[in-house]
Amino acid sequence: MDKTQLSKWVDDFTDDLYQRARHKTGDPHLASDLVQDTFMAAAESLDNFRNDSSPKTWLFSILNRKIIDHYRSKYRQTVKMETSSFSLFFNEGGDWNPSKMPGNWGDDEPHLLDNEEFLAVLKDCFELLPEKWNACMKLKYFMDKKGEEICQELDISPSNLWQMMHRAKLKLRDCVETNWTKN
Repeated sequence: MDKTQLSKWVDDFTDDLYQRARHKTGDPHLASDLVQDTFMAAAESLDNFRNDSSPKTWLFSILNRKIIDHYRSKYRQTVKMETSSFSLFFNEGGDWNPSKMPGNWGDDEPHLLDNEEFLAVLKDCFELLPEKWNACMKLKYFMDKKGEEICQELDISPSNLWQMMHRAKLKLRDCVETNWTKN
């Protein structure tokens, strides 16, 4: 395989790879970096490409590994994890604190994920999560990873994963209820 073939792949597949990376990360600059890293990795291992799959499939598999590596490295960065979130939402008896009880988002909004204002608030709320929680949530809900896969990729126990997921959901709900107002 020669470098001119890789150059053709850059022309043919950059837009598709960028769209996938942007969808998975929500960050256009990060998406561009990941696509660039994908092509750099492809260039380094071009001799290993044996046409067992299409070039596009091969490049997408490299991109997916780059996205996972990104979240894994963010997870491993030392980030102070909030341990008191349980006491923010619940009293000593395990009941909801009155000020933190789930609000009524209204059943009259059947397509909440089609609401651009809601999605903007949700994205902002995701960015406010501690990095470890954010990584777990994105791997689970944006990359459709199973719990076992997430535990392996992030080197965490299942109970730690589900604890982080639960706390992240509580924080997201609280943030959305605080920042999203329906017209």
